[in-house]
Amino acid sequence: HVQLVESGGDSVQAGGSLRLSCAGSGFTISSVCMGWFRQAPGKERDRIASIDSVPRPTYADSVSGRFTISKDNAKNTLYLQMNDLKPEDTAMYYCAADRRVFGTCREYTRSWGQGTQVTVS
Repeated sequence: HVQLVESGGDSVQAGGSLRLSCAGSGFTISSVCMGWFRQAPGKERDRIASIDSVPRPTYADSVSGRFTISKDNAKNTLYLQMNDLKPEDTAMYYCAADRRVFGTCREYTRSWGQGTQVTVS
């Protein structure tokens, strides 16, 4: 049973930093593609950072240079270090894991965490 549990969300002032964590169970994060998404009220859920098994990170333009995605395979945990936070970063943040099917990560296998709230004022 795949389970993802996010933590680390909080209310911070603009310019501050937070580190989000996503603990995985029921699977090995080193073998899947993982990512962070966020959803603000009234808006769609958008991918902001991804990391594959290399590991090779990719970022949305809105967070590039401020956020860093990483993972600790020994702890089976994904992280998102967020620096220089802005009010527009306010959202519910979710982690997700896409399993590999025939060597390629497939969106239809995606599992989600429950989310953690980040509020920047």
